[in-house]
Amino acid sequence: MDDTVIVGVDGSPSSLAAVDVAAHEAGLRGARLRIVHAFSRPADLDPMIQGVLAQAERRAHGLAPGLEITRTVASGETLTVLRSESRHAVLTVVGGRGRGGFGDLLLGSTVVQLAAHGHGPLMVVRGRAGPGGPVLLAVDGSPAGNAAAAFAFAEATLRGAPLVAMHVWNTWSEPTPYEGPADPLNVGVDLDRLRDRHRGLLEEAVARWRAAHPRVTVEPRLERARVRHALLDASREAQLVVAGVRGHGGFTGMLLGSVSQALLYHADCPVAVVRAEE
Repeated sequence: MDDTVIVGVDGSPSSLAAVDVAAHEAGLRGARLRIVHAFSRPADLDPMIQGVLAQAERRAHGLAPGLEITRTVASGETLTVLRSESRHAVLTVVGGRGRGGFGDLLLGSTVVQLAAHGHGPLMVVRGRAGPGGPVLLAVDGSPAGNAAAAFAFAEATLRGAPLVAMHVWNTWSEPTPYEGPADPLNVGVDLDRLRDRHRGLLEEAVARWRAAHPRVTVEPRLERARVRHALLDASREAQLVVAGVRGHGGFTGMLLGSVSQALLYHADCPVAVVRAEE
């Protein structure tokens, strides 16, 4: 992995918005920016594409003067090209909607496969333009969640932003056997014990990274709610949502089911997914 941020570009407004974010991220890191376009047929590589790449480069230079920028035009399917490129990047950035080479990025399983099998963090740009607010970390206590926490704290440091570490629990996730008198409203569940368990998980997940990033203001947030709804609501006040690729407990199947789809399609700010390296 080198000091390069890559961004997938196809000329769509979404991919140009991704260029803005990628240029900003590269500038924060003192990294280089590589603009990548994939084509599967020779006919896809025409003067218009070259013009699009030049436009993207001018746009990035305008936002981050002095940034070192290169272009890569590669033959192959979107997933294959981005997986290969991500091997040498500190961050991969893509738009939430696209056309041409990146038109199917958020259709089917492409982005899921890229998140699960790519290299390094993936940032999907969507939601409102220039979002403010804290970095929002989805905490679940898994190895992937630990990698996400490291990324989220680093992002908060780079951005000079506060961090909200949010863990959502409910009685459908790993219930604790109830040992007290029968309660028809909470059959089989000791709510106090369950709440304490999840509070401890949240505190443990945050403690290590809080110590490593003492300048970051951290708000641990424990909520009893439906995971998808709680995260989407919280994204409305965040500038970035960060989540691990594979979770457990309240975030079961984070990037394989409805929660991930909700984040990628409906979050009100960019979403970064971080895969725990094996």
